Amino acid sequence: MHKVKPEMRVIFILIVLLFAVFLFIPLVVLLIRSLENDQGFTLTNYIDVWSNRDLTRSILNSVKVSALTALITTVLGFILAYGIHCTNVYRPIKGAVRILVALPMLLPTITYGFAIMYSFGNQGLITRITGRNWFEIYGFNGLLLGYVIYTLPPAFLLIHNAFRYVDRKFIIVSRLMGDGTLRSFKNTVLRPLAGALGGALILSFILSFTDFGIPASVGGTYEVVAGQLYQVMLGSIPDFNQGAVVAIVMLIPAVFGIWLLQALEKLNFHVDKMADTPLPKHRVRDTSFGILSLVVVFGMLSIFAVMFIAPWMNGYPYDLTFTFKHVASVLESGDLTGVYKHSLWVALLTSVFGTLAAYAAALLNVRTNLRWRGITDTISMITNTVPGMVLGISYLLFLNGSSLKGTFTILVLCNIVHLFTTPYLMAKNALSRMNPSWETTGELLGDSWLRTVRRVVLPNSAATVVEMFGYFFVNAMVTISGIIFLVSAQTSVVASKIKELQHFAKFNEIFVLSMLIFATNLMIKVLCEVLQRRRAVRR
Repeated sequence: MHKVKPEMRVIFILIVLLFAVFLFIPLVVLLIRSLENDQGFTLTNYIDVWSNRDLTRSILNSVKVSALTALITTVLGFILAYGIHCTNVYRPIKGAVRILVALPMLLPTITYGFAIMYSFGNQGLITRITGRNWFEIYGFNGLLLGYVIYTLPPAFLLIHNAFRYVDRKFIIVSRLMGDGTLRSFKNTVLRPLAGALGGALILSFILSFTDFGIPASVGGTYEVVAGQLYQVMLGSIPDFNQGAVVAIVMLIPAVFGIWLLQALEKLNFHVDKMADTPLPKHRVRDTSFGILSLVVVFGMLSIFAVMFIAPWMNGYPYDLTFTFKHVASVLESGDLTGVYKHSLWVALLTSVFGTLAAYAAALLNVRTNLRWRGITDTISMITNTVPGMVLGISYLLFLNGSSLKGTFTILVLCNIVHLFTTPYLMAKNALSRMNPSWETTGELLGDSWLRTVRRVVLPNSAATVVEMFGYFFVNAMVTISGIIFLVSAQTSVVASKIKELQHFAKFNEIFVLSMLIFATNLMIKVLCEVLQRRRAVRR
């Protein structure tokens, strides 16, 4: 491998400093504040929290609803992925399922709750169509439905990717050897997917446990830990010390979950060569999975239908005459369009600098022999562990009184740190597959390391860079947990503005802003897909 260059050390030091200042130090400050009281540093704050019945009840409630969500989501994600990979469902249906199941990821989670309200409320769209109230939307039921919609897309993607390494010829061989249906299913499908299924279960639990958007809209009187943390920090009498304790408590399941994910890695397997074996047709199986997949996907998306209908009605659900006034009102409002521009600005800066940081960190880790390059893996693991609300609170405590408080800069930095893991792993995976001698060859030809990266390495990983950019942009547009404690009146973004509009029951404005976010994210996703396909054709 080529020699270590000064520019490599400079970039590495900048990355380490970035995460030292905006990840490790804020977390240390959070821990200190959780131990601090009038008597000094003690465990009194933790004792007070665990003796507070409201807080302990909210923690138990979060565990209960998150555990059930994880179970349901993993089962549904498996059904969808199995239908795509292990059946002969009509190919266009498979393609539609792959695309449609990911659409909720283009919306902020706080919008999910309002869509549930306008779909299953007393005058909701689905309630009016079916002629009955299906369930009480506020509390446990609303949270469970919202969490399932929220966690199904990432759980499905995880299982879907794992299915690509399940060799279908073993399914056929197993049946030819006389194995029964259940035995064959267990040995050829479930066992190879054990790690991915466990990962989907843990991922769904963590996402549900730490989400703030859905409880903020349909939580009702069913208190969960994210809602309690918001009340403690931004209630009528904020208590930063107690908020720090609750944040540390929120961190525990996430840390435990990441540890379990690491343990589940042992259950994964390596496949050297996959056989693209067609499965025999089975009319009952194929029809059943095709119908079931469509029911799950369209049932999930039908909840959002009202979001695209209500703003165009004069006074939904009582006056259904078409009107453009609600949309026009938002577009003509300098306040609301300003908030949308803020979101675009923050998402764009997050995408540019986040992609740069994640790509540089992966580049140093994979394609240099820097002595401490493994630190970037540690950083990635920690950023993947810390929930958005915990990171936001740690920034609030760390930057309280500083010039960065209430600025766009801190929103962008929070998003970069919070969203760092997935793009970093994307880049690391792509860079590790490239010829390791390119930089050495460039050095022998007289090119500097940075020039070789710019002229050779970067063009060959352009598709991954585009994917990283899209991931940062979309998630920066929809995130609320990470920035809810950091926005100010001057830096409000769409996700936080929706929370504000909730108090004034301005649901038409909420849905119009949500449509703007959806359309923007969909456009970015399509643009990234076009750029990636163009790149693939050129290659």
